[in-house]
Amino acid sequence: GHLCAKGPELKNIYESTDRIKRPIKRFGDTWKEISWVEALNETATKIHEIQSKHGQDSIAFYLGNPNVHNYGSILFNPRLAGKINTKNVYVATSVDQLPHHFASYFMFGHQFLLPIPDIDRSNYFLIIGGNPFASNGSIMTAPDVKKRLKAIEERGGKFVVIDPRKTETASNASEHVFIRPGTDVYFLLAMLNVIFTKGLVKKSKALELSDGIEEIRSIVMEFPPEKVEAVTGISKDTIIRITEEFCAANGATCHGRIGVSTQPFGAVCLWLIYVLNIVTGNFDSPGGMMFTLPAVDMIGPDTTESGKGSVDRYRSRVRGLPEFSGELPVVTMADEMLTPGEGQIKMLITSAGNPVLSTPNGKKLEKGLESLDFMV
Repeated sequence: GHLCAKGPELKNIYESTDRIKRPIKRFGDTWKEISWVEALNETATKIHEIQSKHGQDSIAFYLGNPNVHNYGSILFNPRLAGKINTKNVYVATSVDQLPHHFASYFMFGHQFLLPIPDIDRSNYFLIIGGNPFASNGSIMTAPDVKKRLKAIEERGGKFVVIDPRKTETASNASEHVFIRPGTDVYFLLAMLNVIFTKGLVKKSKALELSDGIEEIRSIVMEFPPEKVEAVTGISKDTIIRITEEFCAANGATCHGRIGVSTQPFGAVCLWLIYVLNIVTGNFDSPGGMMFTLPAVDMIGPDTTESGKGSVDRYRSRVRGLPEFSGELPVVTMADEMLTPGEGQIKMLITSAGNPVLSTPNGKKLEKGLESLDFMV
């Protein structure tokens, strides 16, 4: 009963007059087709010339979102980046789901241990900053997510959306609660305050394995609902009611997506969402948040230490922003192109990405691209 739009659109993409099937090279304001041999030779020559003249970090990579849907890219982009050996690697992750990986790295020991909602057994689904009706359940990847969310209501449950926008999902939700943008962290802290204050913590295996619960209790005591309502725009009565409904449900899950990721408190939000599921007995349990059995296991016994993730091994040259798992935040790529000095980016290799349109401050980045010696 459901067909993903990407399938029917493949024919139009394949037959599009804009589709480029062979390498083309810019000559002034025009483009001319060249052979693959010419394209590969010139690229390799420029990599060598520019790094010899300006240093290893003078070359940057930008990897767009579609790379994770292409096994060729997954296999060979890291190898190419490894051989070029530059610190200037930028990925769409840092303007999407990086806080998910960050929280998982510190809580579970691996950046790809990403628990997802057990949507088909959940009876209370709390969605914060997500729009699965449009994204088909990004990260949780739930085909025909509309039908599956509506099925929660059909079995007597609810799906509740916390979002400052009236999204497609919010318009169809059992309840849509507006929140002031960027204040999700206070809403989550207040929910945990209610849970600890009212004694709603549930024993579970996940809770037994967790450290620092008492420390969390002391932190959330500073954020009662009556104090938080003025910040979030959500009344204390609504915060208390949603929390009690969540705790009373037989299988509940709280799921946060890009809205809670791309904000100053993104990493804290994702951590608190995991904590909320753990203390209510909804972590690694039916109907709650669970770990998957993926077709391609990136977390097996052969995983390297670097594969598990890393934080702050080095920082960006201009703004001093920390790396995460070998990538720097894409928001500083333009700074690295436009600021003179040792390590300034002189060449960019992009793979399946259009960062001028898909990352912040595109006009500044466009200036940066115009300043490069070479781009492929």
